[in-house]
Amino acid sequence: MTKNKYVSLARQKLSHIFTKIAFKPLRTNLFNIVLLAFFLTIGYVKIYSQELGTKTTSIPIKKQTDAELVTKDGATIADTIKTDSILPKKQILESKIKYKAEKYAKIDQKKKLITLYDKAELYYQDIELKSGIIVFDYEKNEVYAGRIKDSAGVYTQFPNFKQGSNIVEPDSIRFNYKTKKALIWNSRTDQGDIKIKAEISKRVNDSVYFLKGARFTTSKDVDDPEYYFKTSKVKYVPGKKVVTGLTNMVIADVPTPLALPFAFFPMTEESQSGVIIPTFNDTRTRGYSLQNGGYYFALSKYFDLATLGDYYTNGSYALRFESNYAKRYKFRGNVNVRFENLIESERGFPDYSKTNIYNIQWSHSQDSKSNPNSRFSASVNMGSSKYFQRSVNQINAGSSLNNTLSSSISYSKTFNSVPQVNLSLTATHSQNTQTEKIDMTLPTLQMSVDRVFPFAPKDGIKKGFFKNINLQYNLRGENRIATTDSLFFKPQMFDDAKVGLQHSIPLSTNFKVFKYFSATTSLNYEEVWYLQTIKKSFDPLVNKDVNTIVKGFDAFRTYSFSSSLGTTIYGTFNLGEKNKIQSIRHVMRPSVSYSQTPSFSKYYDTYAADGSGTMVKEYTRFEGGIFGSPGRSNSNNVGFSLSNTFEAKVTDKDSTKTEPKKSCF
Repeated sequence: MTKNKYVSLARQKLSHIFTKIAFKPLRTNLFNIVLLAFFLTIGYVKIYSQELGTKTTSIPIKKQTDAELVTKDGATIADTIKTDSILPKKQILESKIKYKAEKYAKIDQKKKLITLYDKAELYYQDIELKSGIIVFDYEKNEVYAGRIKDSAGVYTQFPNFKQGSNIVEPDSIRFNYKTKKALIWNSRTDQGDIKIKAEISKRVNDSVYFLKGARFTTSKDVDDPEYYFKTSKVKYVPGKKVVTGLTNMVIADVPTPLALPFAFFPMTEESQSGVIIPTFNDTRTRGYSLQNGGYYFALSKYFDLATLGDYYTNGSYALRFESNYAKRYKFRGNVNVRFENLIESERGFPDYSKTNIYNIQWSHSQDSKSNPNSRFSASVNMGSSKYFQRSVNQINAGSSLNNTLSSSISYSKTFNSVPQVNLSLTATHSQNTQTEKIDMTLPTLQMSVDRVFPFAPKDGIKKGFFKNINLQYNLRGENRIATTDSLFFKPQMFDDAKVGLQHSIPLSTNFKVFKYFSATTSLNYEEVWYLQTIKKSFDPLVNKDVNTIVKGFDAFRTYSFSSSLGTTIYGTFNLGEKNKIQSIRHVMRPSVSYSQTPSFSKYYDTYAADGSGTMVKEYTRFEGGIFGSPGRSNSNNVGFSLSNTFEAKVTDKDSTKTEPKKSCF
């Protein structure tokens, strides 16, 4: 005989309890039957007489001093009324319920049920539930939620169950909020990058689930994934682990022969150190290989490190170091360093070669809220020009068509002083993987000081020539390097570097002349510093000019002057309010300007341009510099300009407008 034990759907155990009762045949002896009936009758009468027999002694009444009554004559009478021994009934609900529904919300006080239909929402304690239909049984402490059909017969409004940080999106759910147990049909949940769907899920408590007919995948669509791992029995601990029985890999809904008798998937929120299993690949050119195997180091909650390597049967190998770092509300970034030792063919063959290639990638971004006055960012991709073309690693295949490598690192800082100062440093890198030409700036410096009025009063309006005098200061420095891939990061790459520093101080003022004329005057001063110059000479052996690099500090200074005088003339013609064009205004702005740039021939030298020495040419030693060279010619320019503007007041087509419309032409 078998007896099944059921507590409830929420408490149903995985296995049944079997109780075996053995029957022993009784002997049909008349004497034994009469004797057994006699003893049973005597026992029954004895028990019955004990309960109804007359008591020979009275039980004394216990005095109740707390319930004594006082009469008028001062005597006391004991209160014989007993206190009520029935405890007050405990409340069914422990907190308030908030609910709403689109079509109806029905409360059945007799059955202790609340039924919500169509866009139903229920909030109780830490439970948030949204679904098409919700039935809340507050006597059994259970909640049921399910989907509903629309007018076309399609299921819609799937449940969304949230308790604390756990979110489940099933087809339907039955939950006991006292015991925290639940039955869930077609549940869908995310644990990091892994998505889980199960036909039936049984929740034992907050930390243990049992799943039936479950699938695990990293695909975006868990209902129709490209591939998944299918298993029939699962023990699932959210945020920690998943333990399964027989697990089979399915691709495009077709089971594969890849199966495991059991599987373990760690799902910790914190990073864990561990071994990275390599993948097997046939590269053909370098033989068989094990790629992307190594060890992952969870160093701290701010940064990590992964060491990966490849090995090929022809002797080639590769090493990679990858690190990610982040600090909330401060910055985040990653660093990848790759090195490969590649061997072609076999030693002793004419096409045998051995080369080293590398690649460095760095990305860094700063949160704008961390420091509004300074900012640092980096985007670096540099290394061997043929790295992505020669590397056979599967993770590098997507970059094989990239013909340009570029990098940029920048830092900017604002000093909130008076006057305000802005500073920026930028390093750039551009590399052509076809020509193997590399251009770099290490670094570019820019600094500017805001406009200053040295003669202006602290309070009041600035008027006049002296009060309006203002000046600025700008600084720009560059270190340009042009090299090739073979000389990259070698001492030779710095030999032809061009270094320069440019100072610029613009000085200007404006004032009124004869009340109606506005005058503007400006003076621009520039000074350029170089760390190397050139010296030209004629080489009769090769019969051409030769430039010799002269190391050492040198500088030149230039200045220019400009001024302008202008005024504004108005003329108005009123044509009457009855006309479509009510008035016309003519505005003329004539202006006269003058600019002068003197000759800086003192920075020019001469050299003999032929073997006889009769041909003499001029040149400046600053020729070919980053910021140019000083001009040799004297320049004086006079300019005149006149601008005309016609403005008209036109009656608006909208009769509700009280003012005419203005137009310019």
